[in-house]
Amino acid sequence: MKTNDHKIRDYSALLESKYGKPGTPEREKFDKEAHDLYLNEILNKKFISPGAWFEMRYPAEWAEFEGGEDSFLFYDPDVWTGNFRISAFKGGRDFGLESVRRELRENPSATPVEVGHLECAYSKEMFEEGGEYYTSHLWVAGMGHIAFECSFTVPKGGSVEEAKAVIASLAIREEGKKYPAELIPIRLSEIYQINEGYEWASELVKRELKRDFQGQEEDLESLQRMVDSGKIGPKKREEWLAMGLTLCVILTNEVEGMEWRTLIDGNREAPVLLYKGETIDPMKLVWSKVKAGEHPDLAQAYRETLITG
Repeated sequence: MKTNDHKIRDYSALLESKYGKPGTPEREKFDKEAHDLYLNEILNKKFISPGAWFEMRYPAEWAEFEGGEDSFLFYDPDVWTGNFRISAFKGGRDFGLESVRRELRENPSATPVEVGHLECAYSKEMFEEGGEYYTSHLWVAGMGHIAFECSFTVPKGGSVEEAKAVIASLAIREEGKKYPAELIPIRLSEIYQINEGYEWASELVKRELKRDFQGQEEDLESLQRMVDSGKIGPKKREEWLAMGLTLCVILTNEVEGMEWRTLIDGNREAPVLLYKGETIDPMKLVWSKVKAGEHPDLAQAYRETLITG
């Protein structure tokens, strides 16, 4: 059995002997594989921006929260280590690097740094809030026609390694390229869509039937009465989608293990359910049937979904 002899070695020389000197094709290949492995180990959630401009990976403990207009906010809601906020902007062919250079010119405190494969302009500032001191780290990064503004606000002295790893994972999604369909953690934009659809169906039942609506299995009868009433025209796509979403909300309330995901498939970005490895698409439960000239039976769709799962 081999044991550690505790002798100090020159690991740079060891890497060079096995994988080549820095800058060589062999070493670059190894460095990329090692970097990808590292990212996959600590960043095992994927985010694809609305409109599929860009994608990034982030820690499993983080979740997305309301970040304000044109920005996305992530942090660990259980053990807070910092707020990571990112905004992306489109421009001409070299807009990304031009934005970095502009930040370096116009911000006296900004310095050039590399984060992974990205050239960045980095700066930081301290502030006090409620008697506590914080540091806000800012990176302006760019690639191709997209510029990114990333910030990570931490307690004074807090680590920024998580944020740097996320920034290093940033990648642009090429316009016009056909990517495989992907399921990613549910985004805020799809949560809003779910909530809006459910609220619409709930209010419809309360207004038309004068009945309460709790999002439970017994509410399927009320939904079916609205379907049968003819009050939703066959071309009212959004209303039928809302019915499908509401049916899925009932499923998540009644069945353990139902989890929302965001489906990215070409130009389609939509909320779906994942259950026992199977995808349940709200669109196919109701709207697809209406579009095909069929009359939706919500109770039957509910039962068939459980059997399929």
